[in-house]
Amino acid sequence: MQKALIFDMDGTLFQTDRILELSLDDTFNYLRTQGKWEGETPIEKYREIMGVPLPKVWETLLPDHSIDVRKQTDVYFLERLIENINNGKGALYPHVKEVFSYLKKNNWSIFIASNGLKEYLKAIVRYYHLDNWVTETFSIQQIKSLNKSDLVQDIVKKYGITNAAVVGDRLSDIKAAKDNGLVAIGCNFDFAQEDELAKADFVIDDLIELKEVLAKLF
Repeated sequence: MQKALIFDMDGTLFQTDRILELSLDDTFNYLRTQGKWEGETPIEKYREIMGVPLPKVWETLLPDHSIDVRKQTDVYFLERLIENINNGKGALYPHVKEVFSYLKKNNWSIFIASNGLKEYLKAIVRYYHLDNWVTETFSIQQIKSLNKSDLVQDIVKKYGITNAAVVGDRLSDIKAAKDNGLVAIGCNFDFAQEDELAKADFVIDDLIELKEVLAKLF
């Protein structure tokens, strides 16, 4: 396989913020009813760490809670996310399907590598019919290390990819590209951080700009 693009999901293809606050509020309301949380929902704190695997999210947001409570919170949060996706409360970023169609017509293979959980990713792919274009979606759950660089390495090995770029909004995406000798394309979208994007080979403000970037690269 010669050409491939490996996309992050949250904050790159899927506008996670559309359902993030809803789902996080639901989750912390649940914790309040259980007597396990006081105060406001830490949405800003979550935005700061957006893109890390969920186990690390709960370590950060619930540092004084037990592992069992974190696991229960994780399950509840996932249920709320999926329900909000299925209720149409989320959205793809502009031009996702247009760009995917363009890539397929030009013989690019498309993959998704995400720190999201399998069932969450399946819900997005199913609701928006992304499997019309995407060869395979990979979750961080498939990697014991919870390291996106290792996840991307698995994709490269499985499909014999030789020319590829990783497209994402956070440092883990950029690092995954660099660690695997791939091009790093940073997305200056909702959760992006300027200091992280500075490490990318290219930075785009809209997915439609991928056409121009790829024309220069390959």
